Amino acid sequence: MVAPSVYRHMLVLSIALTCLLFVGTFFPISAYSQIADNPSQTYLPQVINQATTRFAVIGDYGFASQATQEVAALVSAWQPDYILTTGDNNYPAGEAATIDHSIGAYYHQYIAPYYGQYGAGSATNRFFPTLGNHDWESGGQAYLDYFTLPGNERYYDMVLGPVHLFALDSDPHEPDGVSVDSVQAQWLQTALAGSAACWNIVYMHHPPFSSGAHGSTPWMQWPYREWGADVVLGGHDHTYERIQHGDMLYFVNGLGGRSQYSFGALVEGSQVRYNADFGAMLIEINEAQAVFWFVTRTGAVIDTYEMPKDCSS
Repeated sequence: MVAPSVYRHMLVLSIALTCLLFVGTFFPISAYSQIADNPSQTYLPQVINQATTRFAVIGDYGFASQATQEVAALVSAWQPDYILTTGDNNYPAGEAATIDHSIGAYYHQYIAPYYGQYGAGSATNRFFPTLGNHDWESGGQAYLDYFTLPGNERYYDMVLGPVHLFALDSDPHEPDGVSVDSVQAQWLQTALAGSAACWNIVYMHHPPFSSGAHGSTPWMQWPYREWGADVVLGGHDHTYERIQHGDMLYFVNGLGGRSQYSFGALVEGSQVRYNADFGAMLIEINEAQAVFWFVTRTGAVIDTYEMPKDCSS
């Protein structure tokens, strides 16, 4: 276990070297569910086993700040296979003039093709965002021009390791709609029905359920479990929350660096809530289990949740 003082020193050094350190470094923690309720202890995850695929998830992060830089350093230390975003990639208004400063400055090494000014991109794309309301404020074109994504690029799917990922556009500006009977929803239902992957994860910006300041998003409360999804990720509220609503697991993940929101009335099934500092989610997933973490920029684990699943048959 890495002592808190040692980890803080390492994190500062990582930031100073523009997130290029920590290569090959993992920090030990049990793969079982736990919450770091002792502030004197600091944890960071390690790979469950060599067959595990590692996803970092950042939300509401697209703003040049010290917090954004420190979250990016944390993510870099994890050495994720892929990065997902829960939207609002480019504050304040989704403009072309700010997009590389908001995204490429921190995550260019995961993006392909990358044509920005902050260094080399990735040989293959490992960065899979979703549109947020701030990305749509200037019409969404800067986002579509900056990224090269599957499908129509506003919503799309891809299989990465044992996971079939479905990125949705939850914003009302979406031309194919956001209602449960929209073209986009029909696409998701059909794609989930045809998935042969062990895990099906849906992610978007506006959370179907949230206890944060924005609250729940009724138009995105689709029957995800009935259609075949295992987990739904959202952002928009600048908080972290884990929700078990009925038989569906939801996460709100919006503490990527922009700001922090307060909580309001608790939604049914809210199990863990956090808004005291910025951070990111880590998902470590294989054909036997998925482990979901939320870790602050200083390395404190706020929540872990283990979800077993037998995909051997």
